[in-house]
Amino acid sequence: MTQKERMLAGLPYRANDPELKQMRTENKLRVAEYNQLTRDQQEEMDQLIRQILGGTGKEILVEPPIHFDYGRNTTVGERFFANYNLTVLDVCKVTIGDNVMLAPNVSLYGAGHPIHPDARNSGYEYGAPITIGDNVWIGGSACVLPGVTIGNNVVIGAGSVVAKDIPDNVIAAGNPCRVIRPITEEDKKYYFKDKEFDVEWEGTAPQWR
Repeated sequence: MTQKERMLAGLPYRANDPELKQMRTENKLRVAEYNQLTRDQQEEMDQLIRQILGGTGKEILVEPPIHFDYGRNTTVGERFFANYNLTVLDVCKVTIGDNVMLAPNVSLYGAGHPIHPDARNSGYEYGAPITIGDNVWIGGSACVLPGVTIGNNVVIGAGSVVAKDIPDNVIAAGNPCRVIRPITEEDKKYYFKDKEFDVEWEGTAPQWR
């Protein structure tokens, strides 16, 4: 197996492999170009982010700056939105569903290193896939660690460190991130804490940016 194949399979691999170094270099050039674009260059942003990522839905918006190791190992679904300073260490597959919103400074860390210093100093590292379901909102400065799956319809609180899988239909928060409570039909009445909607929103078309 090549080092790239080992990396994508979640096996120990060497990141200084020439093929992998070349892939990262090419991606970082695209990322650097993207980070120089502004919102009045929306068409250029849209075209370039689709070159950076491995697959996208039709409607996506990713605010610069961004940071990706490879880019091509990350796929996102329909109506994906990421706010400023998204960081993705996508040495393994990072799969993101539909209607996902990432607040500023969210980090998805698919990369890891051995615990023992002798093993770590060998130069071998590893990756483990990250999967984020549909209709997920991840709050600002949250960090998702290697191998984590976040279910559908989940809210992750700001500043959380998500080290274990999170099931569907819950609010989870903290360091380490834990389930706080389920999301229920009662939550439909509120837009923030105990503040009830003063507008009728059910039945309206999904808003896009």
